[in-house]
Amino acid sequence: MIENTSYAISFTFLAYLIVMLGIGLYAYKLTSNAEDYFLGGRSLGPWPTAISAGASDMSGWLLLGLPGYAFASGMESIWLGGGLLVGTWLNWLLCAKRLRTYSIKAENSLTIPHFLATRFQDKSKLIQTISAAFILLFFLFYTSSGLVAGGKLFETVFHLDYTYAVVIGTVCVVSYTLFGGFLAVAWTDLVQGLMMAAALMIVPVVALDGSWSELPATLAAKNPELLDIWTNVKGEPLSLIGIVSLVAWGLGYFGQPHILARFKASRSNKDIKTARRIAVIWTVLCMAGALAIGLSGIVYVDNHMGGTLADPEKIFMIMVNAVFHPVVAGILLAAILAAIMSTADSQLLVSSSALAEDFYKQLINKNATQKEIVNVGRFAVVAISIIALVLALNPNSSVLGLVSYAWAGFGAAFGPAILLSLFWRNMNRNGALAGIIVGGVTIVVWKQLHGGIFDLYEIVPGFLFSTIAIVIFSVMGGAPEKKVTDKFDEYTEALDTME
Repeated sequence: MIENTSYAISFTFLAYLIVMLGIGLYAYKLTSNAEDYFLGGRSLGPWPTAISAGASDMSGWLLLGLPGYAFASGMESIWLGGGLLVGTWLNWLLCAKRLRTYSIKAENSLTIPHFLATRFQDKSKLIQTISAAFILLFFLFYTSSGLVAGGKLFETVFHLDYTYAVVIGTVCVVSYTLFGGFLAVAWTDLVQGLMMAAALMIVPVVALDGSWSELPATLAAKNPELLDIWTNVKGEPLSLIGIVSLVAWGLGYFGQPHILARFKASRSNKDIKTARRIAVIWTVLCMAGALAIGLSGIVYVDNHMGGTLADPEKIFMIMVNAVFHPVVAGILLAAILAAIMSTADSQLLVSSSALAEDFYKQLINKNATQKEIVNVGRFAVVAISIIALVLALNPNSSVLGLVSYAWAGFGAAFGPAILLSLFWRNMNRNGALAGIIVGGVTIVVWKQLHGGIFDLYEIVPGFLFSTIAIVIFSVMGGAPEKKVTDKFDEYTEALDTME
């Protein structure tokens, strides 16, 4: 690392954090009830809706995990990027408009558990309680992945002890989420998402200094397998299990509560198509940039660092520090902090909404005031962040590894349930409950098994078994009550009339 960059980078980081805190405080003044705090009053236009969804999705793994994976595996990483791109597009196409409309008609549901409970008229509160429990479980791992990324950032840039670095990153994220709620998160996501895209496009271009045409030949000379999407870096053919596992990341989108919340927060159904286009273009640019950083990093490390790098997930930070002027480096490295904050804040907010709306209001105090619910949500932000911080204190944690587990958990537990609840009129309460439980439990169990078929990414069996469970229990239980199908018909009719 270049020591004289520290002051310039420190100043850039401080200025960035002050701006984010300012947004949080301004949003605090506009937050008066639970709908404001958890969904921003459903007032987001197409740009903040699209970029916030993308930024909260990608997180620190986009600038650390994915470039690191491309650095280590070469063109094999295209399978992962392609699966995520297709998943992004399908999620917007299939879920966005319907979920926004249905959640408004379903008692203005602010959370996924509340929506599912209302959609199936579940008076037992089992759907809401079990869904909230899975949200809290998997978000602890997801949030801790962001804190690990933040720890690696502050450790690399400021040469801090990893423990102190993680604590500082946690304080940064909690500070504005605590006060500003969803509006602060969405508006900061817009700024952060644009920073992420700019950084991912600029770094590989400048690092190679116009020698892009030579990259394939350089990689081929180092290891021709780096350019083959059908083999790993050792020249071994990728197995069907390996390819399916990478592409299957795209299945996770349908069940991610922090992404689905952006659909519900859109101010109008008419904005959805525009937002979808923005989101897909943003994702294409970011995915291409992240993969390009990893591939160009192979050449950079080979030429300047003896060809070895202990932690591939630090390749973006290393290239930025080495190639750019300290002031520019500070701005680009702030994009990593932006990526981390844009997801961790969303995860904390969804987790706090699960505690406040789905546990506290439903099980402890049904007559809670709006102010009380918001205060419980703020308390939950602090409590959850502390637990996630403890999980993140292991310096050997992999950002991509932590994300993959949580991503699979949400995708399997909620993906099939959300998709079928939006399109299948005859899905019933027992089917929804079975799908959520089977999907979530499959992820937890499958993750502990190894070898053969168990090397398949756990989201595949989780998503499949959850779907089967929904269909079987819905069919065995007979048609849902008339009031449930009538409500579904009412929701569907509103698709063409609701603004």
